[in-house]
Amino acid sequence: MKIATIAIAGCFAATAVLAAGETPPPAPVERNSVCLQPSFVDHTTVLSDSEILYVMKNGKIWKNTLQRACPGLKFENGFAQVIRGDSICSNMQIIHVLHRGTPCSLGNFTPYTKPPKT
Repeated sequence: MKIATIAIAGCFAATAVLAAGETPPPAPVERNSVCLQPSFVDHTTVLSDSEILYVMKNGKIWKNTLQRACPGLKFENGFAQVIRGDSICSNMQIIHVLHRGTPCSLGNFTPYTKPPKT
């Protein structure tokens, strides 16, 4: 009975906010949900402490922008990754910097095109 009362009170509060002309808080930002098949990854390249390229066997390249900079990633130029399940998914995997063990979270995957040579 208390749960129903709380839920109803919450509905009235939300209605009051809308009636007062106030805008509700923005919806959370959606993160992309790209998943890569590990068997299709040819190799990875560390661009910086916050960016990794995943080069696929078919030539397509995906850039992962980590959720936060990962100290030592570029210096060590490598990472270890335990893959649970059958894919590497954006915002769901943890990597560990080689020789340091620092854990870092993968972020969004976006398609990557090599810049033209100058």
